[in-house]
Order: sequence, then C-alpha cells, then structure tokens
Amino acid sequence: MTTTVSGEEKATSVLKAAWLIAVVTIVSKLIGFIRDIVIANYYGASMVSDAYYYAYQIPSLSLILLGGVGGPFHSATVAVFSKLIPSLREKPKDEVNKLYSVFMTATTLFFLILSVLMFVFAKPVMGLIISGGSSEMIELAALHLKIMTPLLVIGGIVGIYYGILIIYKQFMLPNLSPIIMSVAIIAISVAAAPNDQKGFALAWATTIGAILQLVIQYPNVRKLGFKVRPNFEFTNNPHFKEICELLFPAVLSSTVGQVHIYVDMFFTSSISEGAWTAIGYANRVFQFPVGILVTAFLVPLFPIFARLVAEKDYDGIRNYFNKGVGVLFFAAIPIIIGILVVGLDSVRLVFERGAFDAQATFMVTEALWFLSVSILPYVFRDSITRVYYSFNDSATPFIVAFSSIVLKFILNILFITKMHMGIGGITLSTSLVTLFNACVLGILMKKKMKMDYKTLFVNLLKMLAAGIAAFVVCIICAYEFDNFVHLPAVMFCLMKIAVIFIICMLVYVPLNLLMKMDYASELALRIKNKLGR
Repeated sequence: MTTTVSGEEKATSVLKAAWLIAVVTIVSKLIGFIRDIVIANYYGASMVSDAYYYAYQIPSLSLILLGGVGGPFHSATVAVFSKLIPSLREKPKDEVNKLYSVFMTATTLFFLILSVLMFVFAKPVMGLIISGGSSEMIELAALHLKIMTPLLVIGGIVGIYYGILIIYKQFMLPNLSPIIMSVAIIAISVAAAPNDQKGFALAWATTIGAILQLVIQYPNVRKLGFKVRPNFEFTNNPHFKEICELLFPAVLSSTVGQVHIYVDMFFTSSISEGAWTAIGYANRVFQFPVGILVTAFLVPLFPIFARLVAEKDYDGIRNYFNKGVGVLFFAAIPIIIGILVVGLDSVRLVFERGAFDAQATFMVTEALWFLSVSILPYVFRDSITRVYYSFNDSATPFIVAFSSIVLKFILNILFITKMHMGIGGITLSTSLVTLFNACVLGILMKKKMKMDYKTLFVNLLKMLAAGIAAFVVCIICAYEFDNFVHLPAVMFCLMKIAVIFIICMLVYVPLNLLMKMDYASELALRIKNKLGR
C-alpha cells in the first residue's frame, strides 16, 4: 500500500514539475522566437546571417549541447550528485563541496584551453567546415567565432549549475536563464543592426547574453551551499572518476552529434546563399514545440530514473518510461500534422518581413517538412538515452551516435550530390539518422533490462491511425480554406492555423478516445474539470 501511495505521489510530482517546466519553457521559447524574428528581419537569409550561424555552431556545442538542460554536464551532475545528497533541506557536506570544486576546476580548465585554441585557429577551422563557401564568407565567420569563443567556457559551468539546481527541484531558473541571452540579442540587434553590415553586433550580443546567463545562476547555487575553491585533485577521487566515466563518453556523443552538423554545414555551403540560415530557422521552429515537450517531461523524470536504477526497481522504470514516452508520442503527432499542413503559413507569419523574403520562407519550410518526420524517433531517442545515463552508461549512446556519422555522410551524398534535393535532402538525412539512432538504442537496452516496447508501440500504432485520419481531414480543409477565404496575409495565416488546429484536435482526440487511449482520456478529463470550474 505504501509503495502505491509513493508511486502516486511521484507521478503527481512529475506532472506538476512537467507543467511548471512546460510553462517556463514556453515563455523562454517565445522570447527565443522573437529573437529569431528580429534577426531575420534585420539580417534575412544572407551571407552575414550564414557567417553568424556557421560560427555559432562551435560555441553552441558547449553552451547548448554540452551545458544545456539535458546535456552531458547537466546529466552527469544529476546522476552523481543526486546520490550523494540524501536530504535537499540540508547544506551539502564537505565531501560533496569538494567534489563540486574539483568538477568546476576541471571543467573550467578544459574549456579555457579549447576556447584559446578556437580563437587562435578560427580561420582554418571555419575554412575546413565551410570549404564550399567563398573566402569572404570564411573570413567573416572566423571573426564571428573569435568574438564568441568565451561561450565555450561558460557552457560547461552553466551545465553544472543546471544540474545542481534541478537536483534541488529549482526547475524555474535553469529554464528561464536562456531568456537572458535572447533579450540581450534582441536589444543589441535592434539598437545596432541598421549600422551593422558585418553582423559583429550580433556576435557580441550572443557573448554578452551568455555571460549574463552565467551570472544569474551563480547566486542561487551559492545560496544552496556550493562554494568553488580551485581544486586540482583529479586523481584518487572515486566520485570524480564516476563523473568522468559518465561524462567523457557523453561529451564525445554530443560532439559526434555536432560532427553531424558540421557534415551538414560542409554540404550546405555548396547549395545556395542563405541555405544554412534557413536550416537553422527550420530547426528553431522544430524545437519550439518538440523542445518544450521533451524538456517538460524528461527533466523531472531523469532524477527519478536515476533513483529507480539505484533501487533496482525495473518495473518502475518501465512504467515511467512508457507513460512519459507515450504522452510525448500523443502530443507529437498533431505537431507533425500541423507542420505538414500549415508549416508554410506558420513560417510566413513568423519570419516573412524586412530582409526575410518569400524565397527564404519557402527554404525554411522545405527544410521543416522533411525534419518533421523525425519527431517520433527524436523523443524516443532522447528518452531512452536518459535511461542509459541512469545506468551510468553514456558509452553506448556515444558508440551509436559515432557509428551514424558514416550513415549521415552517405545520405548527404545521396540526397545532395546525386539526387540534388537541396535543403530538403539535408533535413531528410537528419531524420533518417535520428530514426537509426533511436532503433539501435532501443534494441541495445535489452543488455541492461527488458523494456515493455510492445505496449508502447501498439499504442503508437493506434495514435498513428488517428493521426492519419486527422491529417487527411486537415489537408482537405486547408485546400478549401485557401480557395474560399480571402483576408489580409497576417489574418489569413492566423485564422488558417487556428482553424486547422481545432479541426485536427476535433478529429484526433475523439478517435483516440474511441480506441480507449489513456492519454486522450486524461486530456479530456482535465479539459472537462477546467470547464467545470
């Protein structure tokens, strides 16, 4: 009886945390969207914007992939420190603080060396990555990279801060802090962009925003009792060794993921001017709903996975995994439908103004269409990766990601060089590689424990059947809307998106209810309760 109550309390806690994180992440993503709109308005899809986004891919490896929420530094911190902190109401013990100091010292040293190397060799690095670009493009991207090298140091430190705060259930600040960078970029771009012919103000705004992101985290971490004192005792420290064993393969895995991006950059530089900017915006549109979903559910679930593994409660892991991924699948299918049916209207509504023209809109949409098919494998891959991390195994995700580099390269050659698919070929290869990684990680999990995939994927098939029906109805309605509704561009796009969303949900949710899907029943019950109030 006690176990049941405890399980229900945990589920309620996860849902509350997920709801809080979802709200905060939505606010953060919305401001990030405004940032992208401002950049698109002033810089369009041009050589300057390409140079900025090409250069940003290197420091973003640290700030977003390695140090972001869900990244290796955050994950390693949660996986190890959560086991060493029995009570969240007490200050950390000296042993924990010592480990924290060692981890911070090692992280700062590593990224400081990396940032110096990137600063010194900025031009050769950018020349290698965008070899298909002009010499002017390479030179400009190298200058942008030099301005943004401090982000490399900041990223690792912010990742540790995120992990500490999330262990103490302070979900708000880690998910709000990216807003600081967005606000800095918006403010500086609006002030300087009209006279910023080379985009340097944009690069400086990014660096200033990252510094502010670090500054805002520090007081809360210190208030919890974590104090940094330079400590170089990297050996004879079993807990630091555990962090390194988890972190090193995870960093390599994320770095391998970045190599995929560099492969894309190599091929994209030969397509057309503005192509990499378009792919970047497509990724941002993609990450807006998907990032909210994955962050909202996996951030509170990950510490639970870690504790369940420590307790060897495999039934609990299966239960939480299937519920979490099932909810993500249920929410992902309408997102895919929305992208395929009104993706062009959404991109036009958000970005098409100023220097961002109709051609740029179509480039972004084309990339987005092919990227949308990766949503389902994307959420599964990220979810199953958290289970591997809970077992202190980051080596397997790394090996799988590393093995897919060759696949990525082959697919890009096939789609870009042979089939001349352009931007769509880049994002289609990304989707297929995501599917490959998800399948292999799912299969290899049996070495750790037996998962209940049958229940999960039977439910997915039912949801897909409802989704296909909803997609057909939405396509027909969108076609009729285009023919019979005549409004000013902004009103037309807003109304079309709203109408298609309502129609999609009116078809998709009832069909799931007919098939007795728990996720639809819970959604209907919550809506009913809200209306009842």
